[in-house]
Formats: sequence, structure tokens, C-alpha cells
Amino acid sequence: MYIGIDLGGTNIAAGVVDETGHIIYKSSVLTLAQRPIDEIVEDMANLCIDVVNGADRQISEIRSVGVGCPGTVDNKSGVIAYSCNLKMKNTELRAMLEKKLGKPVNLENDANAAALGEYAVNGDNADSFVLITLGTGVGGGVIIDGKPYRGFNCAGGELGHIIVNAEGEEQCSCGNKGCWEAYASVTALIRQTKQAMQVDDSSMMHKWVQENGEVSGRTAFDCAKKGDEAATAVVEQYIRYVGMGLISILNIFQPSKILIGGGISKEGDYLLNPLREYVYAGDYNKYREKTKIEVATLFNDAGIIGAALSAKE
Repeated sequence: MYIGIDLGGTNIAAGVVDETGHIIYKSSVLTLAQRPIDEIVEDMANLCIDVVNGADRQISEIRSVGVGCPGTVDNKSGVIAYSCNLKMKNTELRAMLEKKLGKPVNLENDANAAALGEYAVNGDNADSFVLITLGTGVGGGVIIDGKPYRGFNCAGGELGHIIVNAEGEEQCSCGNKGCWEAYASVTALIRQTKQAMQVDDSSMMHKWVQENGEVSGRTAFDCAKKGDEAATAVVEQYIRYVGMGLISILNIFQPSKILIGGGISKEGDYLLNPLREYVYAGDYNKYREKTKIEVATLFNDAGIIGAALSAKE
């Protein structure tokens, strides 16, 4: 048995996972990311005990623990070199958690962990595979020959920080402007939706918000499906933003498969069909087999499963 932890800016999710990648029991707590890291680690450790109890197992049955963390993760030293979303810098997270649990702990970048999980289920043993997660930010995990690509300094694979707008004014959480994340994340989609609503008082998006409470990543998509022009314009522009980054990824890696994850991926073909059309038109590869672009299937479980499998290896 293994424990996989998905440490996010909003939630900490953990699960007991068997050798096949099956989650036996899982649970989550709020991260409350502005707290001191000691308090977050304490909650991570307590959550591990909770999921072991929920799985009706003993902690002695757990061989090791894997943690998927946002930011630059030094897999060898077990240090979070930098995480802009959790305000960590040179944080010895592995040692802190090992002290709490008395178990070996492996750290992995959260997007890499999610990619490992999706690869295990949907990778078809491809020699090159990419997972993109569209959420609060844009995560990217690159799997080559079954292993995550980390770069020589463990800072590789940060696909969300490809520059897609050299003159861009949108501020990214990393400190730069023009990053793909600043235009293609769900956070960016919500901002784009609000901006369109300010311009068009007649858009049905206003009624949608009255009925649902607040603007979300679904607002523009739901209203576009009903023919709202302002919402349709938001969706079409958002798909182009997502596509801009994907074209660069295809041109760099030409992976066998790209999976799109995150809540927005639940839009399915309504998102994928125009996205594929846009990306394939801009792909440098004109005469060879095309990369498959599909929806991820594990959703929030991908990080837990991938983190656990990273600990297994």
C-alpha cells in the first residue's frame, strides 16, 4: 500500500493506493495556503492517518508516501525550491513529513504526478506523453519513456509559463506578463467572462450568475451553448488562448498524446473539437501522423494516483 498526496493551493487531497493504482480510500481538507508551512504539514500528516483509518488499514502496511506539490520540486533532495502558490522557498518538505509519519516520502511536481497517474491509465505505453491541466493555473507534465521530464535542475516542464503574448499586460502569479497561464487558466477564463459581462449588460451571463451565485469557468460555456453572442466570443477567444500554448508544445515535443485535464475538460467535444481544429492548423507537422488530443479521465484522482506511483518507484 502507498499514500498519494495532492497538495494544492485550495485543497490537500490524499488517498491510500494499491500497487495497481487503485484508490482504496481518499479524503481532503482545505489547504489555507497563507498559513505557516508547519501547520500545512501537520494537516498533511493527520490526513494520511485519516485515510489509512478510512481504508481500514494500519500505517505499518504503508510502504511509502508520495506528494505532488506545485512549484519547483527537487526530487532528489526532497526540497521545494520555489512555489508561488504556496509561498514556499527552499522548504525541506520531505524531511518534515518523514518526521511526522516515519515513512519514506517522495516529492514530485504536482503536474508531473498528475501526468504519471494519467499515463498509467491512459498513456498506452507511449514513448512521449503530455498532460495539461486547466485550473487555477495551467499545469504541465511531460512523460518521456515512462518517466517525468524534470530538466537538469528540476525546474523543467513548466508549460504554463510559455510566453504566448509578448506584449501581454496580464500578470502571471510567477511575476511575468504574457504567460500562457495568465490567458488559458480557468482563473483567466473567469476574468475574461467578467470583462465581457461589463461590456454587455444584455448578455444572458448576468442571469446565469443570478441563478448560480457567481461567475465560474462554466458561465461562458453554458451561455454560449444557448446562443449568447458575448459568451460565444469569450469561449472562442479562450479556446484560441489554450490552442496557442498547445501549438508550441506540439512543435517542441510532438508527443504521441496530449490529454487535457482540469474542470474545464468536462466540456468534452464542445471544447476539444474547435481546439483540435485550431491546433492542427497551426502545428508545424503537416505530413506526419498527428498527436492525439483527448480529455483526461482521472480528474482530481490523477494527482493522488500519480504521487503514490512515484513513491512506489
